[in-house]
Amino acid sequence: MVRAVVYVVAFYVVSAMFLVLGSWLLLGPRSWAMAGLSAHGSTCLWLLKKIVGTGLEVRGHENLPEGPVLVASKHQSAWDTFALVPLLHDPAIIMKRELLWIPFYGWFSAKFGMIFVRRSAGAMALRHMAQDAINRAAKGRHILIFPEGTRREPGAPPDYKPGALFLYDRLDLSCCPVALNSGLYWPRRSLNRFPGKIIVEFLEPIPPSLPRKEFARQLEAAIETASDALIVEAAAAPNPPPIPKEAADRLGIMKSSRHVGED
Repeated sequence: MVRAVVYVVAFYVVSAMFLVLGSWLLLGPRSWAMAGLSAHGSTCLWLLKKIVGTGLEVRGHENLPEGPVLVASKHQSAWDTFALVPLLHDPAIIMKRELLWIPFYGWFSAKFGMIFVRRSAGAMALRHMAQDAINRAAKGRHILIFPEGTRREPGAPPDYKPGALFLYDRLDLSCCPVALNSGLYWPRRSLNRFPGKIIVEFLEPIPPSLPRKEFARQLEAAIETASDALIVEAAAAPNPPPIPKEAADRLGIMKSSRHVGED
């Protein structure tokens, strides 16, 4: 817990320094600002490894197609929002529009050319999101979306929203699903951080132009199957992280582990 608290303090101090000391980047080319965003992600990953002992393993990175692609990732933790950036090419992330009003953070998000969605606008929001994504993809950028829209506890029942399906239909690009286990080591709504190895796995891309229902089926099956496998793998590690009880019950992870069911 002491290491976790030290890291949380370091994370926010470093993030504030990047935002404030790097504010001059708001006046420069967007590519410079994106380089700063990637450097922030790499720095926070390095600190997490040094302070807490939580490393990163990337699998299947070769599955990312050349050029623009829709990247649909599992979302379990705040970790996902910064750690995936250095792994992608000039990513444009789908974000809720309310984040624009946060000083510095919102200004930089606009500078990065992220894609903002006003959820209350319904179908109109999806159309604007798709047009912005088309514009970003035309510049060769990766389009990153979290299909469930918000962080979900590892092993929780899937809750996929229509955004990824809508983008896939409009972009006519391959979609690369991403599985991960970040929520085991950086739990949502908690100051706890656990040592071990966060795994990000880029899965076999789904080709464009599939029927909508078939794409939705393949996307959910790929992400959920691989993410469940990563939970089981983490539970079998010599020093496993806490496994949420719902996940442990569903995946048949032995209850005898002292970690199972802890928060």
